[in-house]
Amino acid sequence: MTVESASAALRARRMSVRELTQETLAQIESLNPRINALITVTAEAALDRAGELDREIAAGQIRGPLHGIPVVHKDCLYTAGVRTTGGSRIFADFVPDRDAAAVARLDRAGAITVGKAGMHELAYGVTSNNPHFGAVRNPWDTERIPGGSSGGSAAAVAAGMALGATGTDTGGSIRIPASFCGVVGLKPTYDRVDRTGVMPLAVTLDHVGPIAGTVRDVALLFGALAEGHASGAEEKPRMGVPENYFFDRVDSKVAELVRAAARKAEALGARVAPVRLPDAEALNVVGRVIQLSEASAIFERYLARREDIGDDVLALIEQGRLIPATDYVNAQRLRRALARDFAKVWTEVDCLIAPVTPVLPPSIGEMSVTINGASEDVRIACTRLARPLNVLGWPALAMPCGRSKSDLPIGMQLIGPPGREDVLLRVGAALEDALK
Repeated sequence: MTVESASAALRARRMSVRELTQETLAQIESLNPRINALITVTAEAALDRAGELDREIAAGQIRGPLHGIPVVHKDCLYTAGVRTTGGSRIFADFVPDRDAAAVARLDRAGAITVGKAGMHELAYGVTSNNPHFGAVRNPWDTERIPGGSSGGSAAAVAAGMALGATGTDTGGSIRIPASFCGVVGLKPTYDRVDRTGVMPLAVTLDHVGPIAGTVRDVALLFGALAEGHASGAEEKPRMGVPENYFFDRVDSKVAELVRAAARKAEALGARVAPVRLPDAEALNVVGRVIQLSEASAIFERYLARREDIGDDVLALIEQGRLIPATDYVNAQRLRRALARDFAKVWTEVDCLIAPVTPVLPPSIGEMSVTINGASEDVRIACTRLARPLNVLGWPALAMPCGRSKSDLPIGMQLIGPPGREDVLLRVGAALEDALK
């Protein structure tokens, strides 16, 4: 079931909000013990909310397409009266007295919160192998990671434990889980979605965005989340396929399927051409310096409780403390220069198409992956193609483009200029239909 189909059924009175909510909670009860996608389930509050929304429908007061739709929120978004752990033992008992702005907007649109999604500790990693709340597992192969840090959000949607979810993305944390779990995730333009009430990781790289089962469902969630979201005129897009960086050191099946999607776009009428990009590796390095520095500045205050921090996250915090302030300032300076160089690509194309990650979902506990015969650290490999877009602040839509021989999802990302999520969602919906 999709957000679109559920919304239509609710409006036509073919099911009630309570029935949809009960079905969702039953799916959670059945699957969450195995997948561990949710840290907290809010069943009683969800059913109370369903009754309220059913009464509104009976009175002809439908709030919009998200009225009665069950969603989960990543557990670093504040939820009033419901604990918000950040995937951390430090915040295990923290109960906010207010909702995050994104939570409040979805609430006003009529969505129902059924739970808080598991995540990599403090949103600082790509595996969602959490030492405090347990590993989140990929619904397609429970011995593999779902990606991170929004692993629980993507896994919950993929397993039918919610029709939509919120996630955060600092170095790929919406797009990587979406790719690994075979769902759709949007990292919007920087600051397009209000981050108030979201636990920060790296304040100049953090983004908030939606995850759902289809591109059109993501568009509906984004419409509620984003300030001033509007669709532009429909035109035949100019699509660029990067000649450098984004297809370097990439699993052959991943590259094959993304290039096949580009050919499908061309068959649909898009003008597809190769594009030479500026130095994306420099962007990646800049992003790592900025994230390490900003995250350490935020989390340094908790080092007195280092026994409550997982080893991998603790190592990153300590690493960030070793970066000189001059390196951070110079990284921000280089970021601005590179952004000016990269912006020139939009005189040639309207969007780019590229892999989300160069690899298939690694196994839980796997520390390195082999790509075309070469070994690479899991975290570095998974973020290598995603992190540059956080540095630039450009929107990027991750969506499925096929499956591996072992039936694992493979994702691609559509990348656009600032503020043009409408282009990505329109192109993505057309490709989604064509790739079915």
